[in-house]
Amino acid sequence: MAYVSLDSDQIKKAHKKHKYTKSQVEQLEQCMDPKTGPLFFMRTFMKIQHPVKGSIAFKPFPYQERLIASYNDHRFSIAMLPRQTGKTTCASGFLIWYAMFRPDSQILIAAHKYAGASDIMSRVRYAYEMLPSWIKAGVTQYNRNSIEFDNGSKISATTTTENTGRGMSLTLIYCDEFAFVDNATEFYTSTYPVVSSGKTSRVIITSTANGIGNLYHSIYEGAVQGTSDYKPFRVDWWDVPGRDDEWKRQTIGNTSELQFDQEFGNQFLGASNTLFNGQALLGLRSEEPIFSQDGIRQYIPAIEDHKYIMFVDVAKGRGMDYSSFNIIDISEEQWQQACVYQNNLISPLLYPDKIYRWAKYYNSAYVVIESNDQGAVVCNGMYYDWEYENMFIQSSVKADALGVHMDKKVKRIGCSHIKDIVEQGKLKIRDKETIIEMSTFVAKGQSYEASGSNHDDLVMNLVLLGWFANTPWFLENTDINIKDQLFAEHTKTIENDMLPFGIMPDSMVETDPLEERDRLAGWRSADTNWLSDDREDDWY
Repeated sequence: MAYVSLDSDQIKKAHKKHKYTKSQVEQLEQCMDPKTGPLFFMRTFMKIQHPVKGSIAFKPFPYQERLIASYNDHRFSIAMLPRQTGKTTCASGFLIWYAMFRPDSQILIAAHKYAGASDIMSRVRYAYEMLPSWIKAGVTQYNRNSIEFDNGSKISATTTTENTGRGMSLTLIYCDEFAFVDNATEFYTSTYPVVSSGKTSRVIITSTANGIGNLYHSIYEGAVQGTSDYKPFRVDWWDVPGRDDEWKRQTIGNTSELQFDQEFGNQFLGASNTLFNGQALLGLRSEEPIFSQDGIRQYIPAIEDHKYIMFVDVAKGRGMDYSSFNIIDISEEQWQQACVYQNNLISPLLYPDKIYRWAKYYNSAYVVIESNDQGAVVCNGMYYDWEYENMFIQSSVKADALGVHMDKKVKRIGCSHIKDIVEQGKLKIRDKETIIEMSTFVAKGQSYEASGSNHDDLVMNLVLLGWFANTPWFLENTDINIKDQLFAEHTKTIENDMLPFGIMPDSMVETDPLEERDRLAGWRSADTNWLSDDREDDWY
């Protein structure tokens, strides 16, 4: 779109007087209606630039009308939309209406790239330039990335940085493609206080889904679950006229099913190289803790006669990595995440006190501590200073046998088994931060670790659980054979997926499918103890 300067005839001069007809006055009054004004204004006056037809009147589809109403009706609005659904067009029309009919509004458009911010602003300018002169607000400044009106309103566009919006007095922030913002947390931290300080100021967030664990995913899921003030709005690919099953088939044929799900399917797909598969991650749902203080997030209180195990990770307490623990209730068929601790400032010398108090509260929970580096200090503090004996001791003869030394072998085994435990629904995760870490725990070389600037302290508690659940110590202390349980679940899934015997083709030999599978794989029959006690590596 060609840039039009302030001197152009398409720009109404500031404080210019105009005589209105009766019809124009009535239309102005309809535009001023706080409830129906935006949609009336856009239906009646707004024009858009069609790539083939040129300048045409904007005729919103039903889903676009609902989207505009969502922007207008809610102070905090978050929308998830597939590609090419006209979200930028809807936003530009709404922002122009807001600036012209709500005087003294300070509106900020924030996009993850400069090109994106400029594109939105160019659509805002075009929408304004194509309006009838009599309805336009006068303009005092007209630049590529900002417009100032004579009613005191201003629209400006910029990229998302940690300093964006800081020091400004904002009425409305529009965040576009928020799931793709690299420094979303820093940007949101700096701008949200500016908006929240006003009683009527607004935030509008729109984006296409872009994986799990980012701030957009967190805010959207919180809106869906009703744990925040944001109101969610969703547009699916089939809401767009002309998009049917044949369109989907052609699109997938020209791209891929994974790309279709990402661009048009509104699916929060985890990274392709995460430890846990995307389906398992999508099935996780966070809950609000019943108690939260000083790094503790408690989800289930201690229950009499229940067995608990605490898995502990130790950091240096210098504001970088976190010291953390996860307390797991293993008393029922599905294990439960009961309590979480996370603090990056606690000293290893003081950490045993925190561990001791919460372990005692959870029925003197069995404590498994990673003993690497500062972990040895915590292990010694628990065992010798607090005299807490219900903790894992790797050897009765080694002097440094308290806790678990996390080496490559322990981590590999732990990752393998916690993956099975989570993906088969054996463990109920409730903590939001744990879920985020799980969704950003990705392959690197021959191992797994947190991606980018994310953390993996909480998920390493679970890796320790995965390792410990397949050791002889776990079986001796809990009488739970996790391998047998996971195998039974796997067998049950296979049986449920099989065709009923009554509709089997006549040509099939009447052989028990499980026995035949076991025979071909060299396994023992499921009704025997297929884990040999005399093989010391079986628990790996």
